[in-house]
Amino acid sequence: MIDFVASFIFFFAVIDPIGTVPVFIAVTSQFDEPTKRRIALKATLVAAGILLFFVVAGEVILTAMAIPLSAFQIAGGVVLFLFALSMIFGESKPDQEVKMAASGSETAIFPLAVPSIAGPGAMLAAVLMTENTRFGLMEQVQTAGVILAVLVIVLLLMLAATWIHRFIGSSGASIVSRIMGMILASVATANVLDGIKEFFSL
Repeated sequence: MIDFVASFIFFFAVIDPIGTVPVFIAVTSQFDEPTKRRIALKATLVAAGILLFFVVAGEVILTAMAIPLSAFQIAGGVVLFLFALSMIFGESKPDQEVKMAASGSETAIFPLAVPSIAGPGAMLAAVLMTENTRFGLMEQVQTAGVILAVLVIVLLLMLAATWIHRFIGSSGASIVSRIMGMILASVATANVLDGIKEFFSL
């Protein structure tokens, strides 16, 4: 059985539901409330489909390409670490993705579902946390359930986006995003160390 609390915190950090709120507000600013709800639901469903695809097929694709899982774990950890650094030192996730929304691609798919919810970090995390050599089928199902639970929170926050943004403001969302970046950096480092250990134990 997986550690539900640790897994939940990990996926909460990499998906960053709170950072999605200002992105959602920017994307849907010109729509009425019923349309905003439909966009929120569609974006969540699309993101869920993408992440579940990586849970199911991510490792199969790696195997077909003859890429050792330990190599992907190290590479994934490095990418996650760089992603975390961008959250901490660069423009925060909300800042980057609000600019994408302002470019004119104001749809539920981009930049809301991808990359705001199901970003590169979340896709890599879905593969790393469901490795066949480390986790059994039941544990992979549990991890998929954790991902879906985080996405439900994303949906609820988007539905309450106007109130939340009024309460914490853009600065508050940026602060939370940077804290999530610190957590993600720690998890990414652990993944790299585990990958190195696995590689040299082969």
